[in-house]
Amino acid sequence: MRRWRLILLGFGVIGLAYLVHRFLPTQHNPLRPPDLTEPIGLATYGKLTALKHNEKLCRETLQAAGVEFSVLPADGADVRCPLDETLVLKRSLTPYNAAPMRMTCHQMAALHIWERHVLRPQAEKLFDSPLRQIQTYGSFSCRNIAGTGVRSQHSFANAIDISGFVLEDGTRISVKEHWRERSKSGRYLARVHKKACRLFSVTLGPDYDADHADHFHLDMGSQETCR
Repeated sequence: MRRWRLILLGFGVIGLAYLVHRFLPTQHNPLRPPDLTEPIGLATYGKLTALKHNEKLCRETLQAAGVEFSVLPADGADVRCPLDETLVLKRSLTPYNAAPMRMTCHQMAALHIWERHVLRPQAEKLFDSPLRQIQTYGSFSCRNIAGTGVRSQHSFANAIDISGFVLEDGTRISVKEHWRERSKSGRYLARVHKKACRLFSVTLGPDYDADHADHFHLDMGSQETCR
C-alpha cells in the first residue's frame, strides 16, 4: 500500500512540474530561459544570476531583446584590474550620456531590464513623458571601494553609477538634488531605486553613505545589499 502511495505521489509531483512549466508565465518560471522583454517576476533575479555562468546564453538573451553590443577580448594589460571578455554597450532603448559603457554580460542584462521595465514606464506614468537619456558616471573603473583596500565591482566591469535622468519634455531628475524631495522627481527616484533592488545584487543610494549622495550604485557582484 505504501509503495502505491509513493508511486501516486511521484506521478503527482511530475504532473505538477509539467503544469508549472507549461502554464506559469515566463517571468515566474525558473525552468524557462530568460527573456528580457518579459515583465519582472519571481524568477527574474535568479535567471539574471544564472547568466553569470552562461556567457553564450547571456549574449543570445541580450540580442533577442534588441540590445546591440560589441565584444572586447580578455585584457591583462593592466595588471591591477585584468578583465575577462567583456561587452561594450552600443545601443539599447535609451541613450546614455557616457560612452563607451564596458561591462559584464549579466550586468548589461540586468541594466536593460531595469531600463525597459522600470525607468521608461515610470517616466511615462509619473510625468507623461518618455525617457530621453540616462545619466551615468560610468561603469568600468580600476579602483578600490572608497576607504578600503577591496576592489570595487567597477574594477571587474560589473557595476554602474547612475546620477540622473532626462525626459523628452526637458525635465531633469537628479539623484543629488531630488532624492529627498516629495516631488514627482523624488517619487520617481524612490520607485526606480526600489525596483533596482529586485534586479541587481547590490543597489546603493544616498541613504547608504555620503559617497553615494549623488548617484545610485548598481552591481551584480557576489554580495547582496539594498540601501
